Amino acid sequence: MHLGQQNPVVDGLSLKELGDSVLVEIEPRRKGLPFLKHVEYRIVSKCFQIPVQRRYADFEVFHSLLLQKFIYRMVPPLPPKRILKGVLNSISDREFNDSRRRGLQRFMTLVIRHPVLAGDELVSIFLSASSADVQNMLRDAYKKTGDEYLTSQMNLHGKVYLPEDIQNHAATNREVIANIHSSFNKLRDVAERMAQRSRENSSDLLMFGKDLSELGSDTSDLPVNATMSKAWKTQRKSLVEMSGEFGLLADKAAHQGSREEDEVVEKLNLLLEQLQSYKDLCNRHDSGVLLEHQRAFEKRGGPVATHLKYQNSFEQSESRLTQQENTIITMEMRGYFSLLCLHQETQLVFTYLPLVTSILGTFVHSQIQGHKEMGDVWGDLHPKLKDLFESANEASSRSSSQTHTSRGQKTCAIIGPAQPGQQI
Repeated sequence: MHLGQQNPVVDGLSLKELGDSVLVEIEPRRKGLPFLKHVEYRIVSKCFQIPVQRRYADFEVFHSLLLQKFIYRMVPPLPPKRILKGVLNSISDREFNDSRRRGLQRFMTLVIRHPVLAGDELVSIFLSASSADVQNMLRDAYKKTGDEYLTSQMNLHGKVYLPEDIQNHAATNREVIANIHSSFNKLRDVAERMAQRSRENSSDLLMFGKDLSELGSDTSDLPVNATMSKAWKTQRKSLVEMSGEFGLLADKAAHQGSREEDEVVEKLNLLLEQLQSYKDLCNRHDSGVLLEHQRAFEKRGGPVATHLKYQNSFEQSESRLTQQENTIITMEMRGYFSLLCLHQETQLVFTYLPLVTSILGTFVHSQIQGHKEMGDVWGDLHPKLKDLFESANEASSRSSSQTHTSRGQKTCAIIGPAQPGQQI
């Protein structure tokens, strides 16, 4: 369902109707010259089902044209382009590429789920055309149509659909959404810290297991007369076996961190980027459309009046006046069209907000599953520790008994056998 098919100021959308999906993956091999290799992304959409390869530069052209054509709509932001090349090491380079891949997937998801953007020729070209000439094809498609206002069926009737107090509604909605945006930022930051702690916990558990293994692998000779030497030898062998359990715990903690990142943080980032695109739209509305409207009125009262004062040709003056009047009318109609689009985009934002309940449910499920998996491993480790202690105690008792026996025998050997009638 597309915005505007029914009454354009009535919320008739649901999350299920925005359900198209897109997958963005990094191609395993970089392409280009040895000193100018670049990353390519493989994109597959549920709608087109045609795998295409795109460079980041292709995304930049696509994003720029979307902003030009749909200046009155929410166009999601692109992830940043790295400025310093060759500075990061290979590990951070992979992390950056994966972070940018995630950002590009969020961008494409919001585009493909937008009721207006998704049906445009620009999106169709980007998701289906050959990679060789996609940038030129996108530019040519935009040149043929211009911006949305020029082709919309509502460009002449925007005022009809708007309530009289639309400005107050718009201001109230902006304030509410701004507060939601701030709250989501805080929730995302907390979720990121939790995912980071899970990854740090994984590193700590892995290091703990490694230290146990090194301790158990120590082959240093123990003093022969050490009372607990045999007990320690038994424990030392068991420590090497137990280090594997901590490796398993580390894997579970790392998986928990990845689950929190993929299922909670990513979904919050998706909502945040839509809210940011709404904020950007409101700023464009204030600093662009309204400003141009004001300038058009000023132009009408300035140069035209001066021109009329000194121009002898009445017909030429009338023609210029008509041209200025048409400019004013066009800007006024664009202003109403912009307000209508802003109202529709506000509806779309509120359509997405119920996702918070889904994210919260995913978060709770993730914590339950993660703690259960960790708890199972800890539970398996407990009886092994118990067996280890019991084995150590048995070895200690045997060692102590053998030591006392040995000492008794040595004492008897020193004193010698007792003579008949001799008291010992």
